[in-house]
Amino acid sequence: MTLLHAPDACPSRLRHLVVVLGDQLDRQSAAFDGFDPAQDRVWMAEAIEESTQVWSTQPRIAIFLAAMRHFAEALRGEGLQVDYRLLDDADNRGTLAAELAAALARMRPAALVLVQPGEWRVQEALRAVAAHAGVALDEREDRHFLCTPAAFARYAESRPQLVMEHFYRAMRKRHRVLMDGDAPAGGAWNFDTDNRGAFGRDGPGFLPQPAAFPPDATTQQVIALVRKHFAERPGRLDAFAWPVTRSEALQALDTFVAERLPLFGHWQDAMWGGEPWLYHAQLSAALNLKLLDPREVIARAEAAYRAGQVPIACAEGFIRQILGWREYVRGIYWREMPGYLARNALDAHADLPPWYWTGQTDRECLRDTIAQTLDLGYAHHIQRLMVTGLYALLLGVEPVQVHAWYLAVYVDAVEWVELPNTLGMSQFADGGLLGSKPYVASGQYIARMSDHCRHCRFRPAERTGENACPFTTLYWDFLARHAQRFAEHPRLRAQVQNLARLSDAERGAIALRADAIRRGEA
Repeated sequence: MTLLHAPDACPSRLRHLVVVLGDQLDRQSAAFDGFDPAQDRVWMAEAIEESTQVWSTQPRIAIFLAAMRHFAEALRGEGLQVDYRLLDDADNRGTLAAELAAALARMRPAALVLVQPGEWRVQEALRAVAAHAGVALDEREDRHFLCTPAAFARYAESRPQLVMEHFYRAMRKRHRVLMDGDAPAGGAWNFDTDNRGAFGRDGPGFLPQPAAFPPDATTQQVIALVRKHFAERPGRLDAFAWPVTRSEALQALDTFVAERLPLFGHWQDAMWGGEPWLYHAQLSAALNLKLLDPREVIARAEAAYRAGQVPIACAEGFIRQILGWREYVRGIYWREMPGYLARNALDAHADLPPWYWTGQTDRECLRDTIAQTLDLGYAHHIQRLMVTGLYALLLGVEPVQVHAWYLAVYVDAVEWVELPNTLGMSQFADGGLLGSKPYVASGQYIARMSDHCRHCRFRPAERTGENACPFTTLYWDFLARHAQRFAEHPRLRAQVQNLARLSDAERGAIALRADAIRRGEA
């Protein structure tokens, strides 16, 4: 089924124009509460601004457009009136705000219905359009989530310090997830110590493959469109197989729970060259597009544990990412925006290396992770945190540049989830609001958790010299540059004390090599 370019006939008296954004593809959304097909109409638009506001890669653009078009088709199949603006319509105005303003002028609805967007910039722009048009705005809560921004703000105000683990336990109790009465299932709240396995020298061995969805006619049209209009962008679309409908997303969930969740926990921090998927779920894009409800994902994981199909460590580790981290970072985002975007607690001002956009670097772990990211629009959380994110943090890259890269390259990137994870957890730019310490490590961590160092010309145990791993050199340089700040930090004090044991000559050599790395000379 192909979307019509021409809008459907408008009801003679339009009551509600219901806005559905590209990350709100949920038929159970509050936007549809009380929807009357005889009086109301859905409005959706593809705006080139959403692909140029950051330099989005081809996979990221394609997944949003394909999912949007499939959702609009499904709504029309139910008999709903949908006003849908295609990216390549000759008179497409290029921005959501301009397109919505034109729609309001043309259709003159009595009210505009909008579920809270996932980005502060979009929220403010659409509010301004409604105000300028003099149209009543009915902005509704996004009930996809299990904790509203207001509830999170109340929670935060009642605590002397925000700690994700404490929030996660409160959410477990409130929503009765993995609870045996008043006690946590399995006798503990957290099974992290069971979930840090690394593959042996022979690698992961046989790996179950994630569900893949060959592009149908609608998705093929999108792929052709992206190749035509965004040919200069990084990324490949010949292997595009992401779920872009609810039925596909449910199938992906089924496959993960049955085939990879039973081993997800133990291997969730492991990496292996040329193996992008391993035991990870690849469900975050479907969740963030709202094709999946987090409640059903959590329930499926818990049911698998209760049925004896999945160890508690695997179920708990997976559920924590959704019920804990996902809700926590959204709460941080809406509590701290718009000022959060400007945070730079470590006063980092270096530029992001240009090879982050090409993958052409002699650092093997970075080459593998970035090439995979650009090709597939995907990397798992340890690749993001402890490879690409760690290197940018140690190098001292300006946080907003790191944020722009993460928002541009990943198919699951929506600002409410990406920004706090990048600025807060990865770059420590918020000074410890989201996470209590910067995630810093030398190349030895990557050597322990992957096979990358075996194939790399750099040696992770060496701090100085031509063969020294840049991660290791920059790690010690980071400690030196921030020694005063972290000298009494309970989780970094020992690392700073190790720095003090180095001779003045070695510390000087580290600083010289770190400067050469920043200049691109090493």
